[in-house]
Amino acid sequence: MTQQSQEDVRVAATSKIWGMTVGIIAICIPLSAVTRSGPILPLAAIAGAAFSTATVWRNDDKKSPSQSFPAQRIEILEQRIANLETIVSSDELDLHTKIQTLEANNIYRVPIQSSTPETKT
Repeated sequence: MTQQSQEDVRVAATSKIWGMTVGIIAICIPLSAVTRSGPILPLAAIAGAAFSTATVWRNDDKKSPSQSFPAQRIEILEQRIANLETIVSSDELDLHTKIQTLEANNIYRVPIQSSTPETKT
């Protein structure tokens, strides 16, 4: 996403947030008079809109992975992962060869009998 389109999304979200807040305040003012709650409801609506606006403008930068990880760094990481996969698969092949060799050697061995003397009763 380019900087211009990110800003457009932020502006659109902010306008929707504050548009809804104006409607909520329009409803809250008569309700606060009827419920005798004073300015609590309209202030809560304004505080919620302010918090939402701050969240939209702060968190939008954190969601863009292209800014935090440049393309060159991603390529380097992919190469390192490929190298690790190669190392692991070659070690696995060497281990498999060693196991086959040991199995072949064990086929020709005669089992060793116990050298403990038998006791007669």
